[in-house]
Amino acid sequence: MLMQSALRLIYPSECLLCRDMTESDFGLCGPCWRDTPFVVGLVCDQCGVPLLGEEGDLEALCDTCMTIARPWDRGRAAMTYGDNARKMVLGLKHGDRSDLVEPAARWMARAGAPLFEEGALFVPVPLHWTRLFARRYNQAAMLAQAVARSAGLEVCVDALVRKKRTAVLRDHDTEQRFAQLQDAIVPHPKRGVRMAGRCVILIDDVMTSGATLAASCEAAHRAGAETVHILTLARAAKEP
Repeated sequence: MLMQSALRLIYPSECLLCRDMTESDFGLCGPCWRDTPFVVGLVCDQCGVPLLGEEGDLEALCDTCMTIARPWDRGRAAMTYGDNARKMVLGLKHGDRSDLVEPAARWMARAGAPLFEEGALFVPVPLHWTRLFARRYNQAAMLAQAVARSAGLEVCVDALVRKKRTAVLRDHDTEQRFAQLQDAIVPHPKRGVRMAGRCVILIDDVMTSGATLAASCEAAHRAGAETVHILTLARAAKEP
């Protein structure tokens, strides 16, 4: 205790985003917590976007998920993609902010609790090897490992393989995104069998159109997954 107290005096706890002092490690200060768009209340059962209304027993869907057929069963997101959520996603993806993984995983585990089943397998959305080489890590894999630890469930970081390098999807519309990802993701020739007959929970940092998650879901089904859910740190969405 004395050593911890001394370290706290030398290295006080800081907010993950603004670096102001906080009461505990790996947390947010009051203003940053207020400006972080956590998803609460009624949500779309397939993508996790917040909806107007009150929680009930019936499954609710957003307008997008009523329009686009999703190949997965259910989905959740910890926050909407904006403000501080965007900063965290970009920090994870491009800023070497590995310190964000554990708190992000805790928020994801809380949001994804309705999806967790006994024997479920967490599987990250894969990166093409060239992007993995350039980035040095797959943020989705890091999140999947941390969420699995929090939930006490298994994870397989290479159950899926991205065999085709696709163009950056940021400037593509929804139709182009889905076309780009056609047959781009496949089960791993050896470890893909771990998904057979199981509930698979796909993990990614952010969902926009859902094209990457759909391609991953279809690959999981080809490997024999019984059910597939999705869980993301953030969901890009229009204001309700």
